[in-house]
Amino acid sequence: MNQTSCTPVTFNFEHRFLPPVYISVFIIGLIANGWGLKSLLQEWKKLKIISVFVLNLGLADILYLLTLPFLVVYYYMKSKWVFGHTFCKITRFCFNLNLYGTIGFLTCISLYRYLAIVHPMRVKGRLTVAHSVGISITVWLLVSIQSLPDMFYTKTFGNKPGKCYDTTSKIFVESYLKYSLGWTLTGFCIPFLITLGCYGHVIVVLWRKNITDKELKQGCLKLLFILILLFSVCYIPYHVFKNLNLWSRVLFKDKKCREWSNGVYIAHQISRGLVCLNSALNPLVYLHGNKDVSAQLRLLLQRTYQMFRCQFLSSAMHVAQTANEVL
Repeated sequence: MNQTSCTPVTFNFEHRFLPPVYISVFIIGLIANGWGLKSLLQEWKKLKIISVFVLNLGLADILYLLTLPFLVVYYYMKSKWVFGHTFCKITRFCFNLNLYGTIGFLTCISLYRYLAIVHPMRVKGRLTVAHSVGISITVWLLVSIQSLPDMFYTKTFGNKPGKCYDTTSKIFVESYLKYSLGWTLTGFCIPFLITLGCYGHVIVVLWRKNITDKELKQGCLKLLFILILLFSVCYIPYHVFKNLNLWSRVLFKDKKCREWSNGVYIAHQISRGLVCLNSALNPLVYLHGNKDVSAQLRLLLQRTYQMFRCQFLSSAMHVAQTANEVL
């Protein structure tokens, strides 16, 4: 449906939905990652090479979690950024480092487990801690290079308190959409396929060879389940609705109205809440082998899920009520 003027998208949903989610993730994420890193350091010698990747995973989470209080203030103030243009860009950059750094290190962990189980003799003695440190530095560099162009896009309006865009202003939205699609391919799709391929092959090998080590099988299945949970709940919805929302903004700029624009916008805000949950869920990756800590952490995360679910249902009911009033 083309019109000379389009009905503006309502932006109130993010102000109600995101702050409680960010507060919950900040509290649970700091506790879970602090707990997880403590457990990791206690088992450092036992974990060996993989511990380097896991340590970087935890550091990426903490880097992002420390920016959440500023975003809570921003959305509680109805999208008024009062911390300056530079810090806005740093905050968004930290989010991207966390998101794509996490995906990168999860891919490294998957590749390591794949090589250790499927090709143990080929890699025995060839992979060292020094190699994992070098690979980790490479991941950080690649993620930084991918995220760096985002820093050059407009994030705020002038010197007055205003928007701190997670993408960019409408002036550059067409260019940003192209950049985002390429970023999604290299930063998400390719690592996702590698991770899926690695664990799919590992599961097949474990069952075909009739390996009797039940703990090894259960550990692989648990980690596969955690990765599927992270990708399906946190990463896939975010990338799908982020790009759809950018496309909707491009159409809106060209005065091409679509009835689904509001729905896509709301879905994008929900996916932003879901993607930040990865900072609270990532500790499961390095705690799944510790039975005592895992049981306590699961209880903690169940409570977090209940808080998040209640907030989501409350926001959804409010949106439905608002829609009915409009109709």
